[in-house]
Amino acid sequence: MSGLVPGPLLTVRPSRGLVDEKFEMVVKKLPPGQEVTLYALHQSEDSDYWEAFGHYITDAQGAVSVAEDVSVGGSYLGMEPMGLLWSLRPVPGSRTGLRLRKMDVCSPMLVHISVHRGHISQGFREATPLACAVAKRWYMAPGVRRVEVREKGVKGTFFLPPGPGPFPGVLDMWGGGGGLVEYRSALLASHGFVSMAMEYLPLDKSGTNVGLTISYFENAFRIVQEHPLVAADRIALFGLSLGASVSIALAASSSDVHPRCCVCVNGGHIQSTDMLLKDTVNEIKKLTLKFPTDENNHAIWRNSILPIPDDPSQKMNVGKIKCPIMLIVGLDDQNWASAECAEDMERMMKEAGNSHLLTVLSYPEAGHLIEPPFTPLIRSSNFIVQTTREKVILLWGGQPKPHADAQEDSWRKTLQFLQTHLYQRHSAAIGSKL
Repeated sequence: MSGLVPGPLLTVRPSRGLVDEKFEMVVKKLPPGQEVTLYALHQSEDSDYWEAFGHYITDAQGAVSVAEDVSVGGSYLGMEPMGLLWSLRPVPGSRTGLRLRKMDVCSPMLVHISVHRGHISQGFREATPLACAVAKRWYMAPGVRRVEVREKGVKGTFFLPPGPGPFPGVLDMWGGGGGLVEYRSALLASHGFVSMAMEYLPLDKSGTNVGLTISYFENAFRIVQEHPLVAADRIALFGLSLGASVSIALAASSSDVHPRCCVCVNGGHIQSTDMLLKDTVNEIKKLTLKFPTDENNHAIWRNSILPIPDDPSQKMNVGKIKCPIMLIVGLDDQNWASAECAEDMERMMKEAGNSHLLTVLSYPEAGHLIEPPFTPLIRSSNFIVQTTREKVILLWGGQPKPHADAQEDSWRKTLQFLQTHLYQRHSAAIGSKL
């Protein structure tokens, strides 16, 4: 027995952590100079498989450290500690138009990681791995509570950090795809913010979008404000796409909503407040009647609002914004003219004398769906138009590596921005307790 040579060893540390935490992957006890492939496989809640892989060569000690060594091939290249996560893509033969999103935030995202002999690019599921490990990626840190909201006509979900509070609050709004999207709010609560993910689409049976009225969003803001764990004067608006436009509209025009700060990801101001909050259904109908497509027949919506209008009545009066606002802009956004909107907002705010409140983060080759870090780029995906129930594939834009860098950088700066403007002693991250 003493003559047995131990087999290869693959370790992932931490094996359990938040989705925005980096982990280390190390392979040991292999021959020096050996070609190996590290492979990640994840089964989504829709039962679709997503994979990523990198080609490595062991060092003189027969080891590979993903944080320190370069991938010479595969779904990512170079020294990319989290490449096995942000380069995940549907396995060959999968359904078209897939988007990877966590629906049950009370359970972890499981990523099965394996190491294989040689530089291979296919046949992983039939191959026998040299070693295996499982990484558990959570949106909810221990102690975070999920509480459903059904009051004042508002539907949503609170995510509450552990502890007595009071905590800063966030009203979290997603885009025109509708539904209740919770994972960003769960992650915000894991960093010490009470966050409410709110639902304001789809349409009701009569075709009326009762969620897109200013009173609906004002009610949602008040629900956050009145929560016993929330510091009532320390609430932020956080929106992506249509949610970003709603955030801008509320900050610019609502007499009842006074956020401490706003974070807006790839949205804009090219609707009047009335148009956005009352007539958006009709505007989306117009938008979907005719739109250009790329060579893959994926719909491109960004040009629908270009050129940026000069008529002030067609834009929100961002000169009235009185709180710090951060715009996160993907310069390859193919869904909305977010870069042009940011430029026009900056001009309008400068003329109004409140440009000191504006921060713009612009990311070359990043697309529309800038989300928490270490999650894969969704360049295009299926989309159900809420007004017509038509199914299209929308082009969101972005390239994998620049988009991954944008997500990591913007998330770090978002947390810093929120902590700066909503600061309390409870706002420190608690992910280390996982």
